[in-house]
Amino acid sequence: MTILYEDNHIIAVNKTCSEIVQGDKTGDEPLSETIKKYLKKKHNKPGDVFLGVTHRLDRPVSGVVIFARTSKALSRLNEMFKTQQVKKTYWALVKNPPKEQEGRLEHYLVRNEKQNKSIAHDKPVPDSKKAALTYKLIAHSDTYFLLEIHLETGRHHQIRCQLAKMGCPIKGDLKYGFARSNPNGGISLHARNIEFIHPVSKELIQLTAPVPQDDKLWLTFEKMI
Repeated sequence: MTILYEDNHIIAVNKTCSEIVQGDKTGDEPLSETIKKYLKKKHNKPGDVFLGVTHRLDRPVSGVVIFARTSKALSRLNEMFKTQQVKKTYWALVKNPPKEQEGRLEHYLVRNEKQNKSIAHDKPVPDSKKAALTYKLIAHSDTYFLLEIHLETGRHHQIRCQLAKMGCPIKGDLKYGFARSNPNGGISLHARNIEFIHPVSKELIQLTAPVPQDDKLWLTFEKMI
């Protein structure tokens, strides 16, 4: 965990692919608890520290995550995420080149709870939810391609599922059809940028999360941009 921004109302961190945002059945300490401990120690706070989860990233995904330090910030950020006032940019490394260098993907996703997986359909089917994103090819090496992605909706495993449906599974993502896992156990999907109006001060906040520093391929691509 690396802190990207902190004030009295919000704190933003660069999550690694091994960290979870909130507690789950693994019992591993979530980022929310790690940050609470950090704030308690830094500010010498007695009692419980308030920290609100405003959005999530899948465990194997890295990048910027915002938490609220006050209830006022939490309620306002929740509304901003709900109404798509927060702009998020993702980077994904894929093995196969997309047919078009840029485009828009629209599918209908059905979530399978047992497999913890989503299935993409071209047309509406029972229990499906519309998912849309835009992508652009921004760099490539001899073997991998870097896509920049902007979400229009926020569905379960949306980027992973839609890119796989396009024939471009994300590097390391065994669940969605990539052949091999990554050495660090994550997948090559990174929440690169986030942009929003501060919920209290109303100033524009723009944050960029450096790519995983233990991954030579990511570092190589970061230098290309």
